[in-house]
Amino acid sequence: MDDINVFIVDDSAVVRQVLTSVINSIQGLTVMASASDPIFAQKKMEKAWPDVIVLDIEMPRMDGITFLKKLMQEHPTPVVICSTLTAKGADVTMQAMSAGAVDIITKPTVNLKNFLQDSKVLMANAIKGAARAKMQSLKLATTHRPVVKAAIVNQGSGGAKSMYDSTDKVIAIGTSTGGTVALESVLTRLPKTAPGIVVVQHMPEAFTAAFSQRLNSVCDVTVKEAVSNDRVMPGLVLIAPGGKHMLLRRSGAQYRVEVKDGPLVSRHRPSVDILFRSTSQAAGKNAIGIIMTGMGDDGAKGLLELHKVGALTVAQDEASCVVYGMPKEAVKLGGVDGQLSLSEIPDLIVNSPTRESFTR
Repeated sequence: MDDINVFIVDDSAVVRQVLTSVINSIQGLTVMASASDPIFAQKKMEKAWPDVIVLDIEMPRMDGITFLKKLMQEHPTPVVICSTLTAKGADVTMQAMSAGAVDIITKPTVNLKNFLQDSKVLMANAIKGAARAKMQSLKLATTHRPVVKAAIVNQGSGGAKSMYDSTDKVIAIGTSTGGTVALESVLTRLPKTAPGIVVVQHMPEAFTAAFSQRLNSVCDVTVKEAVSNDRVMPGLVLIAPGGKHMLLRRSGAQYRVEVKDGPLVSRHRPSVDILFRSTSQAAGKNAIGIIMTGMGDDGAKGLLELHKVGALTVAQDEASCVVYGMPKEAVKLGGVDGQLSLSEIPDLIVNSPTRESFTR
């Protein structure tokens, strides 16, 4: 199999040099060229187009967001954002993810070389995942956002009213590559009465707070980065913080989350497997597990555990996934009751059927 050709766009010569060295040391990846800003990059890419672009955001002449939007209109290409670990960096990175970037890698303001060498596995996963991304699915998710959010959801006999009758329902969602856009597409279609939702989205530390805030600003449901002892309630979406695991716990008749440190599980922290496994133990058949677009197999074993305790388990279908990796692995393990397109998932969440009443 041919190497994945990577193009680096960053205004720092040191960053370009270090990134080139690290990426070229990863099997299957080759840096074909680099440029100090998007205008130079466009000229170079006219000669040979890359498979993946690693893009800085703050640059002279043309910033990364402007370039990204132009790219998605004219020549959709998988883009991995290379962002600083700062609050400002997190905010603009969320704008980039919303504009169509596939994933994030981080860079510190000091000790760059050691940091990027230590992040080699994460970088490899991000770039290889981006290379597999179906840009058409990403484009559909970013362009088909509802104008009136809650009105789209089916409000029939299993609609909004039933949410008050089934507060013990909990929805657990796991996603990775392409998930930021997919989650926005789903959550913006939910009414305030949607059941409580817990989410693991693979994302570097320091970015999940900005991601949660962005979602909260465009959703009818409330979205926040989870902290330990947060109660899972209708109308509330709790996002696992980057760099921490999130577990569901039962406290009497209530569900609460526990956020804790721990080793990588299925190569990730937060891990979807950890969330799904704890949900199977705390909620059993009162849970619905949903595994969405993403690279790798995190969540597949946990979803099988949910399936075994009688919970309804659903995978996003291949056609609507940016990367059909995690859902595919879950299907292969036999822990999936059915596959739904991205546009069908909001209805499932609102109606929250039991496994017995789910037909697919």
